[in-house]
Amino acid sequence: MATRSNIAIKNTDGTIRSIYCHWDGYPAHNGEMLRRYYNTTDKINKLIDLGSVSSLRPELGEKHPFDRNYEEPELEGMYDNWTLAYHRDRGEDLRIDTFQDAVEYVDNGEEYMYLWDGQNWLVNDHGEKDKHGFPVFDFVENKISQKDLESIGWEPEGVA
Repeated sequence: MATRSNIAIKNTDGTIRSIYCHWDGYPAHNGEMLRRYYNTTDKINKLIDLGSVSSLRPELGEKHPFDRNYEEPELEGMYDNWTLAYHRDRGEDLRIDTFQDAVEYVDNGEEYMYLWDGQNWLVNDHGEKDKHGFPVFDFVENKISQKDLESIGWEPEGVA
């Protein structure tokens, strides 16, 4: 079962530019992936320029087969670190959404809503809102335990 998420950046005019991600949206995977590998505005814009993605990986990569042919062992593992994009890799229509503010972004989103504020990755968990109806965001690292990271095989930061 997919854990869906949205990945977004807040533009200088206050609007939010966003893409959908189908797999592994929970903070210990996509949240940590964003924190570790997508931590500059330039790289985040390049990710969003891909449009909606099936799975987020450490590298943007290049155009590659969307459906893996496991009968070709020479290709096994070749694209494992590359993000899998619906437009680039499967030829679907490019989809990038723009929202006027965080309320509109969260109201139109998935289980986890990631937002780059220019310095940090924030996450809204399942549309949580405060008593005034404004979306509640927290720092991604506050939503992740070391046990969560270890359970899916993340090495401690700085260890390669």
